[in-house]
Parts: sequence; structure tokens; C-alpha cells
Amino acid sequence: MNGIRGIIFDCDGVLFESRKANLAYYNTVLSYFGESPVEESDHTRAHLCHTAASTHVFAQLLGAQRAPKALSLAAELDYRQFIPFMEPEPGMREALSQLVGAYPLAVATNRGHSMPNILEHFGLSEFFQVVVTSCDVEHPKPAPDMLHEAARRLQYSTSELLFVGDSELDQAAARMAGMPFAVYRGDLQAELRLEHHGELVELFINP
Repeated sequence: MNGIRGIIFDCDGVLFESRKANLAYYNTVLSYFGESPVEESDHTRAHLCHTAASTHVFAQLLGAQRAPKALSLAAELDYRQFIPFMEPEPGMREALSQLVGAYPLAVATNRGHSMPNILEHFGLSEFFQVVVTSCDVEHPKPAPDMLHEAARRLQYSTSELLFVGDSELDQAAARMAGMPFAVYRGDLQAELRLEHHGELVELFINP
């Protein structure tokens, strides 16, 4: 893709397969309220836990009245206990190691305070010049706020950056930010579709 000067990655579903970790995290909080856990077979609620920011997830699962208490409880959890449930996407590290020398890389994720620990645990911090989470902006995805913030920190216009995501929230944020979008292993319709991270190397390093 001509004119791309940097690449921004979503976390869940792009850098990691993290559904088990997400459900374990949210179900730990739900158990406090005596609520039944979200099962992977409950596709709608599981997808919500996988893509949305915690404020929205708890509001949907527990209602507006109990959501603040849920957020408070979640903030007290040590997320590191859930990190072992996360699985790096195949070929991701190898691709990042080749891309980082040629392009500035960033993360834009609806995750919050857990992101630094995740990157540190998997030894990925060195690859990303910028990390933007839901803690850094007023409105998480699907709002374009964090993509604008990532572009500001990278010092490029949004049109010069490629956002790699897997969900409709990612796609909507990219569209509203005026940022080119690549869907990673998803069912979304997009101009650029990626089945593995090595395709980014083929596109941008070894065309």
C-alpha cells in the first residue's frame, strides 16, 4: 500500500488469541455479583468481552447501576494471573522484528492498564514506539480517539498509517479516523485482508 509510513495494531484477536483470558477476567468479576459466567458458546456476550472496553462490557453485562462497582473490583485484580491464558498469534513476533526496523509500530487497544504487563510478559515492548489504550482517551473504539492519539504521538497523519484490526469496532474507528484498515483473519469486508502476520512483511518489506 503506497503512502503508508507506520502500522498500528489492535491487541486482542490480532497480536494475541485472548478469548480465554478475557472470559476468565470478566467471569472473575461476575462471580462477585453471583452472575453466571459468560461461556464461549454465548457468542454475542463472548464477542462483547473480546472487543469492547471494560466500561461498556460491565454496563452491558451488569447494568449501569452495578457497573461502577464492577470496574472498582476489576481495578483491584492483578491481571497478570490471566496473561498465561493468552496465546501469541503465529508468526507475530517474527513479523514485528522485521517491520520495526523499517516502520514505526504502535498498539491501539480497548484494553486498559493490562497492556504494559502483557507486552512485558511476552517481551514485545521493544517493538512498539507508541501504545494507546482506553485509559489514554475519552472514548474507546469504535470512536476514533485512540487512532488520532496514536497518529499524534507518531507524528503522522491518519492517512499515512495502517490500522490492523479484527472487529467491527476496529473498522469503524479506522473509518472515522480516515485511516487505512486491514482486517486480520476476520469475516469483515475490507480492502486489505491478512491471514497471517507474515503478509505484512511481504507487503512492506519484501514486496
